[in-house]
Amino acid sequence: MTETSRVKFLKILLSIIFLFFIVKLYELQLYRDVEYKRQAEINSIRTIQHDPIRGLIFDRNKKIVVDNVPSYTVTLTPYEFDMKNLDVLAKILKVDRQYILEKISSAPSPFSPVKIRRDAPVRAIAYIEEHRGELRGVDYLIEHKRNYRAPGLASHILGYVKEITSSQLNIYKGLYKPGDQIGQSGLEKSYEPIIKGEKGYRFIMVDALGRFVGKYNDGKNDIPPAEGSDLILTIDIELQAFIEELLRDRSGSVVVLDPRNGEILAMVSKPNYDLALLSGYTPGEVWSQLNSDPKKPLLNRAISGLYSPGSTFKMVLAITALETGSVDLNWKVYCPGYFVYGDKVFKCHTSQGHGWVNLTKAIEVSCNVYFYNLMLRVNFDDWSRYGGLLGFGKKTGVDLPEEIEGILPSTEYFNRVYGVNKWTKGYLISLAIGQGEISTTPLQMATYAMVLANSGKYHQPHLVKEIINKKTGKIEEVSYYTREIPVSQRTFDIIREAMYLVVNSPSGTGKGARVEGINVAGKTGTAQNPHGNDHAWFVGFAPYENPEIAFAIIVENAGFGGAVAAPIAKEIVKKYFELKNQRTEFKVAKW
Repeated sequence: MTETSRVKFLKILLSIIFLFFIVKLYELQLYRDVEYKRQAEINSIRTIQHDPIRGLIFDRNKKIVVDNVPSYTVTLTPYEFDMKNLDVLAKILKVDRQYILEKISSAPSPFSPVKIRRDAPVRAIAYIEEHRGELRGVDYLIEHKRNYRAPGLASHILGYVKEITSSQLNIYKGLYKPGDQIGQSGLEKSYEPIIKGEKGYRFIMVDALGRFVGKYNDGKNDIPPAEGSDLILTIDIELQAFIEELLRDRSGSVVVLDPRNGEILAMVSKPNYDLALLSGYTPGEVWSQLNSDPKKPLLNRAISGLYSPGSTFKMVLAITALETGSVDLNWKVYCPGYFVYGDKVFKCHTSQGHGWVNLTKAIEVSCNVYFYNLMLRVNFDDWSRYGGLLGFGKKTGVDLPEEIEGILPSTEYFNRVYGVNKWTKGYLISLAIGQGEISTTPLQMATYAMVLANSGKYHQPHLVKEIINKKTGKIEEVSYYTREIPVSQRTFDIIREAMYLVVNSPSGTGKGARVEGINVAGKTGTAQNPHGNDHAWFVGFAPYENPEIAFAIIVENAGFGGAVAAPIAKEIVKKYFELKNQRTEFKVAKW
């Protein structure tokens, strides 16, 4: 190409680029401007979404546990907002400017108001009112936020409500919008469709400055929000508060059930957290601190904490042996304080040994040597099958999210983990005393205690007793399943008697759970913990003759179950009957 041709080509190219910019400028300044103005005119009719009031939550005695209080929510319409006011807005709302920018970017359109700060300070609202002319596009509305009568109480059960995340928006397409609230954990999440209510909409006319001019069509098109339904729980909030205080600064969990129907009377997980921190606006540093706390306060240990059950699991092996005829009550083992298998020595919990023990005595004194021997006499898969029948290795179906299954080993499990013919019976011996490759949740242990208490009826554990439907005004009972566990009454009688002796005989390991005037039955456990000191267990029920409560207690890193968990069981039983008697007296006096 000659020099003249190159100059000519360059001129043509520059002309094309210049023409492109002219067209683009016309589009932006004239055509698009007309379009924006038209849309702005359309948006002189503004749709205001009103979130419904979430349903209330009551305990089993109709005490309000969670209600709602008004709070201010600041909104911003991106098209009207002047970005030079961003720093001022961030300052009065006490948020980072980046936080507001992210909210703005989540707006479905520049003309749609986006919620940028819930639970806004009253001073911020006053400032917005005073500077409405400068803060165009900034407005506020009155919504509701959750109010917890006792903010740190039952936090893992109740759960919290927060703004929907982008990933949740993808899941619930069409049902929620950016800025909507949604139950994120606990019952707030499980019963979200029932307690959230239905949104309402108000249509208003605004002027060019975004100021309210009047109702559109005199409000005839407005749709009022519908309140969510109320929940009546099975929880006794006084018993719950008492047990939370019992655990105080410890880590662990307690679950108390009514063995007659599976109602959960108390479910404690420690440490817990203050729900008020997560209601409304939560500063990033608060959320980060809760998530990084090594004590894991956000973890609901009752359903998501996995522990070795320790000696509390011995009744599973005892039931398997009795039901399959592997041994009878006359079969005895001599305990010298240790058991040798191959080149390994397995210890009993007392070095001097228990002497000759049968099954009942072995449970009463928690003799490890008896159960090491017994494990080698039963079929391993029979043991797994009875463990499964008693509820281990699978979810209970409790009406909470994030429940996990735990591990109940079987031949299939070991073959999968180690390979066929690559494991021996030596792998099973520790399972006899609830150690090794077995894990369970405190709730599973409480349902296990429930089944032993009522001789074989497994009731689905649950937290919601009734629902008050706000539309119909009717109280709706919630149904749960019950199943019979195929174990003979004779076997249950033997196991129950042994558990009675654990607490009430002079040599029983659970003497710390005795309550004057009430017969308590139970089983202690001390679970080895590879990460620190042993965990203390106690499972049991009361009264022995006609059980009204069944429970499981675990205190992390606390040592012996008989020394730490059993005394807690004693206090729980006493408190349950104290509350029951107080309420009975109140009813008598009332009549």
